Amino acid sequence: MTTNGRARTLFEKVWDSHTVRDQSEDSPAVLYIDLHLVHEVTSPQAFSMLRERGLTVRRPDLTIGTMDHSTPTTPRNELGIIPVADAMAAKQLDTFTQNCGDFGIPMYALGDEHQGIVHVIGPEKGLTQPGMTIVCGDSHTSTHGAFGALAFGIGTSEVGHVLATQTLLQNKPKTMAVNVEGKLEEGVTAKDIILAIIARIGIGGGTGLVFEYRGEAIRGLGMEGRMTVCNMSIEGGARAGMVAPDDTTFEYISGREHAPSGADWEAALANWRRLPTDDEATFDQEITLRADELIPMITYGTNPGMGMPITAAVPVPDDERDYNKKIALDKALAYMDLQPGQQLLGKPIDVVFIGSCTNSRISDLRQAAKFIKGRQVAESVRMMVVPGSQQVKRQAESEGLDAVFRAAGAEWREAGCSMCIAMNGDQLEPGQYAVSTSNRNFEGRQGKGGRTFLASPLTAAASAVAGVVSDPRAML
Repeated sequence: MTTNGRARTLFEKVWDSHTVRDQSEDSPAVLYIDLHLVHEVTSPQAFSMLRERGLTVRRPDLTIGTMDHSTPTTPRNELGIIPVADAMAAKQLDTFTQNCGDFGIPMYALGDEHQGIVHVIGPEKGLTQPGMTIVCGDSHTSTHGAFGALAFGIGTSEVGHVLATQTLLQNKPKTMAVNVEGKLEEGVTAKDIILAIIARIGIGGGTGLVFEYRGEAIRGLGMEGRMTVCNMSIEGGARAGMVAPDDTTFEYISGREHAPSGADWEAALANWRRLPTDDEATFDQEITLRADELIPMITYGTNPGMGMPITAAVPVPDDERDYNKKIALDKALAYMDLQPGQQLLGKPIDVVFIGSCTNSRISDLRQAAKFIKGRQVAESVRMMVVPGSQQVKRQAESEGLDAVFRAAGAEWREAGCSMCIAMNGDQLEPGQYAVSTSNRNFEGRQGKGGRTFLASPLTAAASAVAGVVSDPRAML
C-alpha cells in the first residue's frame, strides 16, 4: 500500500489516514481520533473545562469510561459490594460517575461485570482494532499498539480537547524498527523482551519516536504478550509502540463484542491486511536483539532502564563514564539500599505483586498459576494476584486459577490497578522489597519508601515461593 509510489511504514499508514490537517512550520498536525478511553483520575479537569466553556462531548459513542485507578481490590462484602474506604478515591469515583452520566459517555463502574483496567478492557471487548488511533489520559495507552493501532497517552488538557472535538494536535514522530530475532528460551517471556530493550536503549532512547516491534520472536508472541511489550514502550521514552496485525491479531479480535461481523468483518480484514510496513519502507532508526540470547530480566534501580539479566551483578557507579549517569546510579542504589557489584539472586523480598496493565491478563495468570501449583508462597512473603478486569477474574476462576493461588497462600483480589500505583492500601511499607510485574519502579511508586524490582510473572512467582529473588529457570 503505497502513496504516490512511496513505500510506507505501519505508523505512516495509520497517521496518513487520520490526518485532518497536515503539520506545518507554524502548527502541529490535526489528527482524528477513533477511540477515546477515559478513567476517573485524569478526566475531572477535562470535564470541568467542557462545562466552563459550554461544550458537549463531540462523539460520546467513540468514548468509553471505566473505573480502574482508584478502585479498591479488596474482596466484596456480604452484599456483593466492593467497599471504598479511601475518601479521596470515593470522591473520584463519584465524580466520574456524574461526569459520564452528564455527558452521555458509556461507563463501566466499580462492580460492573465489565469493569477493569482501561488497557485490558479495550482489547478484550474488541474496541481496540488495527489501524485505529486511540488515546487515553494514561501513559500506558501504547498497549493498544499491539493490534497495529497508533495509541498513546495524553495530558488532561488534551483529554478535554479530544472530548470536545474528537481530534488532537500532534507533531509527527519519527520511527524506530525494533527487531527481535530468534526464539525465546524456556522461562523467558515477553516481559523480559521489553525489559531487555529498555535496558539497552535507556529511558530516553525512544524520545520522539514510534517503535515498530518486528521479528520472529514478536511474531511468536500471542496478543497478550505483544500487549506487554507495547505497554512499556513509554518507559523507553517512545511516543508509542506498534506491532503489525496478522492472523494472530485477527483471531483474537474475531467474535468479540465490538468486533465487525459478517460482510463488515471481511471488509475490515481486507483493510487490516494492507497495514503492515511495505518491504521497501525505511525507518529513521533501527536496533536488533537476539531473543535466543535473552534470559530473565530484573530491574535494580529506580527507573525501568536500570535493568539487567537476573544472573548479573548490580552495576558499579565508578565504572560509568557519563557523570550524570553515575550520579543517577549512585542515587538509585542508595534508595534501593543495594551495593555495587551485588547480585540480586537470593535477595530477600517482602511482597510479590502480579497485576497491572502490563501483566494482569489471563495468560499472565495462567503462567504464574502453572508455576506455583503444588508449591507454597514463603511465609515471609505477601503475594497479591490482581486480575486486570472482571472478565479476566471470571475466566481465571472458571479455570480454577484462583484456587491454585489461594492454596499456595496468595491473595486473590478484585480487578484494578492496585499496587501498581499504591492505591487503597495496596502498597509497600517503607523499606520493603517487592518483585512486581508492573511497569514502573520509581521511588515511592508502590508505596512511600518501598523498593521495587520489575520482572515477569514467572520470575515473580518463583521469587514468591523461594522468598528471595529467584531465576524461574532453576525451578521449572
